Amino acid sequence: MRMIGRRVRLLMLAVSALLLAATTMPAAHAADRAGATLAEVSGTGIHNTYDDKSAYTYLADALDTGTSLVELDAWANVFTGKWNVSHSNPLGSDNNCVQASTAADLYTGNRNQNLDSCLDDIRIWLQAHPTGHPIMVKIEMKNGFDNVLGMNPTSFDAYVKSHLGSALYTPADLLTKGDGSRYPDLDSAARANNWAGNTALNGKAIVEIIPGTFEQAVDPASTWVDVVYAQHLKDLAAAGAIDQAAVFPSVLGAQAVDPRTRYGDTTLRPWFVVFDADAAAWVGDGDTQWYDTNHYLTVVTDAYDVSPALSSSDPSLADAGARVAELASDGASYISTDWITAPANGVLGEVLTRG
Repeated sequence: MRMIGRRVRLLMLAVSALLLAATTMPAAHAADRAGATLAEVSGTGIHNTYDDKSAYTYLADALDTGTSLVELDAWANVFTGKWNVSHSNPLGSDNNCVQASTAADLYTGNRNQNLDSCLDDIRIWLQAHPTGHPIMVKIEMKNGFDNVLGMNPTSFDAYVKSHLGSALYTPADLLTKGDGSRYPDLDSAARANNWAGNTALNGKAIVEIIPGTFEQAVDPASTWVDVVYAQHLKDLAAAGAIDQAAVFPSVLGAQAVDPRTRYGDTTLRPWFVVFDADAAAWVGDGDTQWYDTNHYLTVVTDAYDVSPALSSSDPSLADAGARVAELASDGASYISTDWITAPANGVLGEVLTRG
């Protein structure tokens, strides 16, 4: 029966690809499904959105594609106490963000700004597109937090909130029930599918943070941002101050078996409801529908690496559409790609039913 189901699904994906090739309109939209929560839809995103200025002169150009996810790499600058945004330079910013204060400013001015300006750009763009679907802002915290400089979870919360403002969807929002009471932890709230409706979140942003490549290379896992921020969430909840929290920590290496078992402190596990995975491993790792069933958010990267591999930058629209549909069917919430050229980036505006 499993093999028959797989064949039926592959046939459906092939039909979807043919239909997608015939039109540049998205195959399905969250707006067409009233009542779907954030955890019940799948969107497509852009890896290292800030980095390729030849493809996206300004961050707003990337947002204009209709993408559901943008990715920023942030460095805690030990000399300035500021958050730089760059791929590999910890002491300076190299990106397509500008210092915008109005929508008209988003496509002009000096780029290579710090994280605060990138977040401002996103907020201003969302305010100018209040009916646009919500944006996941994935931040890789390259070298983690820095308590010596006061660049810790508490200050980061205030920083993110001050720049995304009312556009931000927070952990407290997920915890809060319709009657105003709250679930005891994020896991309980997610399993109850207490996420806001996807269309209700139009014009909003949700932020996930992941451990950075630098801190993974030089620091013990117990000090990575996922552990540190989960502890922060737990402490805030215990103090009745969860409203201060701004972001969701993400578990790297999502797989069929609950990856939160890696955290020796079992009390931290219920504070993770966002997961990050490699697309090729995701598809080949068995029953990843577990994430969909429990209404956890999942970000899968390098969509082109799933067998058969596609071009990393410019597959055909039909192939790109079929790959996105496949990963959405496998339970991915956000499908990250490097498809920056037309027509493949025509899939970036799609919002599909998840699972």
